[in-house]
Amino acid sequence: MNKFLLIFLIPILLSNCVQKEENSKIEKLTYPTTSKVDTIDNYFGTEVNDPFRWLEDDMSDETKAWVKEQNNVTYDFLNHIPYRNDLKSRLEKLWNYEKISAPFKEGDYTYYYKNDGLQNQYVIYRKKGEDGDDEIFLDPNEFSDDGTVSLGGLSFSKNGKIAAYSISEGGSDWRKILIMDAETKQIVEDTLIDVKFSGLSWKLNEGFFYSSYDKPKGSELSAKTDQHKLYYHKLGTPQSEDELIFGGNEAEKHRYVGGYVSDDGKYLFISASVSTSGNKLFLKDLTNPGSKIVTLQGDTDSDSYVIENEGEKLFIVTNKNAPNQKIVTVDAGDPAQENWVDFIPETENVLSPSIGGGYFFTNYMVDAVSQVKQYDYSGKLIREIELPGVGSAGGFGGKKENKTLYFSFSNYKTPGTIYTFDPSSGDSEVYKKPDIAFNPDDYESNQVFYESKDGTKIPMIITYRKGLKLDGKNPTILYGYGGFNISLTPSFSITNAVWMEQGGIYAVPNLRGGGEYGKEWHDAGTQMKKQNVFDDFIAAAEYLIEEKYTSPDYLAIRGGSNGGLLVGATMTQRPDLMKVALPAVGVLDMLRYHTFTAGAGWAYDYGTAEDSKEMFEYLKGYSPVHNVKEGVEYPATLITTGDHDDRVVPAHSFKFAAELQRKQSGTNPTLIRIETDAGHGAGTPVSKTIEQYADIFGFTLYNMGFQELPTDLEKIKG
Repeated sequence: MNKFLLIFLIPILLSNCVQKEENSKIEKLTYPTTSKVDTIDNYFGTEVNDPFRWLEDDMSDETKAWVKEQNNVTYDFLNHIPYRNDLKSRLEKLWNYEKISAPFKEGDYTYYYKNDGLQNQYVIYRKKGEDGDDEIFLDPNEFSDDGTVSLGGLSFSKNGKIAAYSISEGGSDWRKILIMDAETKQIVEDTLIDVKFSGLSWKLNEGFFYSSYDKPKGSELSAKTDQHKLYYHKLGTPQSEDELIFGGNEAEKHRYVGGYVSDDGKYLFISASVSTSGNKLFLKDLTNPGSKIVTLQGDTDSDSYVIENEGEKLFIVTNKNAPNQKIVTVDAGDPAQENWVDFIPETENVLSPSIGGGYFFTNYMVDAVSQVKQYDYSGKLIREIELPGVGSAGGFGGKKENKTLYFSFSNYKTPGTIYTFDPSSGDSEVYKKPDIAFNPDDYESNQVFYESKDGTKIPMIITYRKGLKLDGKNPTILYGYGGFNISLTPSFSITNAVWMEQGGIYAVPNLRGGGEYGKEWHDAGTQMKKQNVFDDFIAAAEYLIEEKYTSPDYLAIRGGSNGGLLVGATMTQRPDLMKVALPAVGVLDMLRYHTFTAGAGWAYDYGTAEDSKEMFEYLKGYSPVHNVKEGVEYPATLITTGDHDDRVVPAHSFKFAAELQRKQSGTNPTLIRIETDAGHGAGTPVSKTIEQYADIFGFTLYNMGFQELPTDLEKIKG
């Protein structure tokens, strides 16, 4: 799990102004038979049966047949929802607007990403100089007919003449790297294969560093991978000759290893972790061929990385003795931690810095909302940057010589807009504003604070159409994550817009386990404190009900990945609290998660069942797969996953679905929607995303009792 691939800010849809047929009933479904094969594990003297272990074998014909049968039942149910196609049409209508990224300069060209509206993947365009013609540089939509091969990353040599880019097939985290002449756009070398969890960082114009694991035995989508390595690929040589730079020591395994080169090409910085929190940090002088790897941070008790250097002066971002992060400086010739000197000290708010145009930009989270300040290289405060409103700002990064920088701004009701920023004057203006048929002035977004079970104050942002009557009858989506130091900050999504324009409420609490208030907030939702996260989420639902935003008949809970665990644990602990549960690509078997792919790296947040008897019992006490009980009426549940998810393997979802279908009391449907040629979420083609949301929204509303969509939908569709 990592920050750009693990977060699922997935909202949901629709309205309180539709007719609800109170007496409508959904007949109990007949599900495919899921064979039980007793498989007994012994944990510290306690036997645990895992009867659906066979579903972990993603290569078996039996599992493939089960997937097909489950999808048949699911799609038969979804096909009978009368307004499913209307939802799809509305999503397509609102999605269909031009989207353009901030530009960036490489060599003689200025590049940018663009999507005309409904293209499955963004296209990379470029132009030469100020007055050059725009041309397509790379079109990932041509990688495959159905859009399931996506662009992973793109990186240019120092002079911009060579580009290396990675591709993902079917949503897998395993990537291939292609190398092309940026001028002619011709592939110039053999494709590098079997690359996973990797950046691409160039050693000037000679070659690049990348990371990967040895290909596992058995299924590449589920087999354990726990020895990450950093390699150097020199241009003009085969992959078989790539140099191993770091990793491969069986006595000291690192599950996540990455390398990045300083902007001046002088240093290679190496980060090595055994878990998703905490890293060792090293440097190597690239100007000296015989240089040794030097330790900057030799333990994994904190997180640190080098953000910049001026010659031998290093600027390091760290939470070492600073839970909210700070920036320190040290000389590369004597980098021991006792020599670190504060450059931008820790504050009461969490720091996320960037550099560009010869300045440092400190983006602070103040109750999950952005505040940005600008500093020079002496540490002098230049200005606090005036933002367009209350929300999330990102960007301000670029090369030191850039005279113009760019930043984006968005919140739950404001579509993301790109602004230019002049770092010398502090002036900014709109660069690209999306032309989308959504008026943010019609909506309001308010932050509230509520008490969790132990009295901790939790912030939550609630967004909805102005004038909405708070009578307890508003369809509401409560979305959460609560883990891995990931922060949920306000951001706009098309699906949120569709939900809210129909009168729906969208609520996002900032649960413990996230990073909104620094490392202490994160640690308060980990391992033996993980129940805090579920309690925070439950308390959010209770607040929404008590304040009459909604009621249990109109509440749906949603989350993905670690958020899928959140939904699974909440619905098994408090099934009375919501009408619909929507766990996506969830971590749902807490006794075995660490045995798949890179799952062992999540132990900082979860602990493992092998750690101790106490840890085993704690995990078993909330593990969704192990806490589905006979005779309980669980909410209507639509589990979503992808058959190529090799981060949180689909077996989690398979086993949870099997348990729910076997034990569910009452008529609430328990369905699993298994997307083919799809992974954990990144790179999913737009067409598949729209279909998925139409199904999720339709399922949600239908199980809340809505028999038709609002009559004014036709007006909205135009």
